[in-house]
Amino acid sequence: MKQKLEDSLKYQQWLRTLQANGIIVNKIEPLQLIYKPNGEIIFALLSVDAQDKNGEKLLPVVLLRGHFVSIVTVLIEKETQEKFLLLVRQYRIANGEYTYEHPAGMCDSSTDVWQVALKEIEEETGLKVEKSQLRLLNEKPLYTSPGLLDEGGYLFACEIEMSQEDIYHFRNKKTGAEGEREFITTYICPIQEAFGLMSNLTSQLNLMMYLYKDIEIDKKKANFGS
Repeated sequence: MKQKLEDSLKYQQWLRTLQANGIIVNKIEPLQLIYKPNGEIIFALLSVDAQDKNGEKLLPVVLLRGHFVSIVTVLIEKETQEKFLLLVRQYRIANGEYTYEHPAGMCDSSTDVWQVALKEIEEETGLKVEKSQLRLLNEKPLYTSPGLLDEGGYLFACEIEMSQEDIYHFRNKKTGAEGEREFITTYICPIQEAFGLMSNLTSQLNLMMYLYKDIEIDKKKANFGS
């Protein structure tokens, strides 16, 4: 059975966000609904008659995709303390490129972004991570293109210490969710190499925020010690 638009978590979250910001929605008309094999709505293109607090009309089309998570996954070699990134490689339909990204995924029907992050890391890399090992880098969702998309991202980071042998174990693993057409290969690289590989804006931002947070932590430690 196909999910009704009003029962979709993506739709409910989007509408609540508009209302919380004082937007008056007069009419919503579905233009196209795209479903998963299980009948759940994965994307929704809507025509919307809405206005802001001052009565100004908003642009009339929105594409509902829902929120997502992205996780900078850092593997630290025990002996040297050298840091490596665990990335995923796959071809993308929007540009046809073989992209290098952090483990990531859509929240779809889940409101618990922490659990989604844990699931995506294991699903896309084979690495099992505890919630206590995750660090959320932004409290509120960061929107990728709010002129059209409702998509907001929660960016995480985790650091896992392991032996060099265990780090190499995550090289070139074939992973991906069955039934979702994911054909992923893992990739290990030093952090400084990653920026030249990643064409994904979210992945670049996620890594920058991870590095920035580490700088801030180091500053606080220095000030505490002075």
